[in-house]
Amino acid sequence: MYVIDNVGPDELLYFSIWQKVMRVLWGLMLVTSVFIYGSHAPLVVLCKVNGAIPFSSSAVVLLIELSKLIVSSLLLLIWDQKSLGISVSWHLAAPYALPAFLYCVNNNLVVHIQHFMDPSSFQVLSNLKIVSTAFLYSYFLHQKLSIKKWFALFLLTTAGVFYSYGGIHDLEKVSSQSLLYITLQGLLLMLLYCLISGLSAVYTEMTLKKQDIPLNMQNIFLYSFGIAMNLIAHITSSPQDSFFDGFSIWVWIIIVSQALNGLIMSAIMKHSSNITRLFVISFSMLANGLLSYILFQMQLTALFFSAVILIGLAVYLYYGVA
Repeated sequence: MYVIDNVGPDELLYFSIWQKVMRVLWGLMLVTSVFIYGSHAPLVVLCKVNGAIPFSSSAVVLLIELSKLIVSSLLLLIWDQKSLGISVSWHLAAPYALPAFLYCVNNNLVVHIQHFMDPSSFQVLSNLKIVSTAFLYSYFLHQKLSIKKWFALFLLTTAGVFYSYGGIHDLEKVSSQSLLYITLQGLLLMLLYCLISGLSAVYTEMTLKKQDIPLNMQNIFLYSFGIAMNLIAHITSSPQDSFFDGFSIWVWIIIVSQALNGLIMSAIMKHSSNITRLFVISFSMLANGLLSYILFQMQLTALFFSAVILIGLAVYLYYGVA
């Protein structure tokens, strides 16, 4: 318990109001992230032309990284002017090369894996990254989780599987769904994807919390490496395409929203944890289902509502039970 001496009632009142404002802003930030995660897939559908994605995914990822770098630089100039005098050495920036590389690898793995399994199987198995992230978080950050918390994360994973397997259905296409198939190579790549996903997230959290420098400066390091990695990926994957081919207003909305979400995720990992991030991602499934229902008249199934119940139980067990 902190004891505040020589502080008048006015100062205590202002401090109390400030705490409440910060809690409200934190809650709004989490809700915004849930909505952005949930809206990503519907926005991609709105981008399609004749059923196909018309733009280069590597170009979009590169622009997202560039947007995050620009915003972080502006925020550093506006809010952290005192930090501009900090001597920036290579040992401060170097740790961010690894997560930037891992994020770039996983962005490409997402596309490559789907050559070896159907989309439904990919969606279901990708929920294993909840388990991998939790284990790596517990091990590397020395966070001992109780049995109830592990069970809560198990429920969160199960909710993801339920939703991915059949939480929503397109009534016009339900009879023509492709057959489920998974190759051994696809399964091994999926395990690698989940491992890299957890490792990159946990390593980023460790680095953000270890360094005693402003978050905006840390973001500049991370996104600078991200731009370099993704620029190489774009040049090697689609050198023949025009950079802005297939861009529409919906593509720009994706770029802006995903850039904002990346900044929010950095704040979450700096000031909270990857576990909070996992709950945000899980809640986004519900936002995705509701948006799909509203925008595309998709059918919400019993598995969707089962996922809602499981996520609610997971939140209660993890945060509500001592």
